[in-house]
Amino acid sequence: MRRSLLLGWCSLLVMMSGGEAAHATTPIDSLERIEATGVLRVGYGDTAPFSYLDSQGNVVGYSIDICQRLAKQLQVQLGLPSLEIAYVYRTPSNRVQLLNSGDIDIECNASTNTQQRRQSAQFALSHFFVSVRYVALKENGFTTLEDLAGRSVSVARGTVNVSQINQVNRERQLNLSVVPVGTLQEAFDLVADGRVAAFAMDDILLSTMIAESDHPDAYALSEEAITSIEPLGFLMQLGDDAFAAEVNKALEHIYTSPEMPLLYERWFQQPLPGKDITLNVPMSAVLAEHFATPREINAD
Repeated sequence: MRRSLLLGWCSLLVMMSGGEAAHATTPIDSLERIEATGVLRVGYGDTAPFSYLDSQGNVVGYSIDICQRLAKQLQVQLGLPSLEIAYVYRTPSNRVQLLNSGDIDIECNASTNTQQRRQSAQFALSHFFVSVRYVALKENGFTTLEDLAGRSVSVARGTVNVSQINQVNRERQLNLSVVPVGTLQEAFDLVADGRVAAFAMDDILLSTMIAESDHPDAYALSEEAITSIEPLGFLMQLGDDAFAAEVNKALEHIYTSPEMPLLYERWFQQPLPGKDITLNVPMSAVLAEHFATPREINAD
């Protein structure tokens, strides 16, 4: 269970390959196809709690719950007699290709809305925000970046966190010893074994790893964030503006509805289906404000 969850998160955080950079010259008209077929093609991943397969093989997750409501709202907006969802597994390296080929209409997972990604796809209104923090042994009492001065910090190779921690190290002159390792689990285990002082990664992922560990009470997240907040959103084909407008209209309806706090609570404050863990991550003030008045927010 731990291995599959971590592999999913690692795939999400690995730097984009060249396959994501290309985009179609002529966008496919998703609305026209959806109206003709009565099917919304949804891309999903292996990235709990956002999208993954439960023990019965069902596609579930926070992002999936939102996109199921999205399909119902699109059916109303488009005046369709029915609108079914067809799930298509996607990876970080082929998601844009699947959008451009028409294999999926929307990726319902958790892609960071960055300038680089906006050159090959467009984003729906954000559904989550992350920031980079570090995890440390609770007994050490580390909570700020200054607490780590002169100490070692592990990071996973191939993630944006490597450059982020190096930048903070230079700017704050912390004299950190940055220890890159091959996997997320290796980086976490270095903290558990006392071989490094901390492990830097997205806060929601760290919360997931802590919850999955043998001794969750032994760890603590830093109070100080290493980066500012970064928005996550659903991907759509670049240039498919009519579809994007309908999606954002539907998401605004969903985000401002009374059920949105309950939907969030299901995935971040209750046991995850098929995972036997509870993340215990309350909704942030930033996300609550965003759901009250949805708007476009970029990471850069």
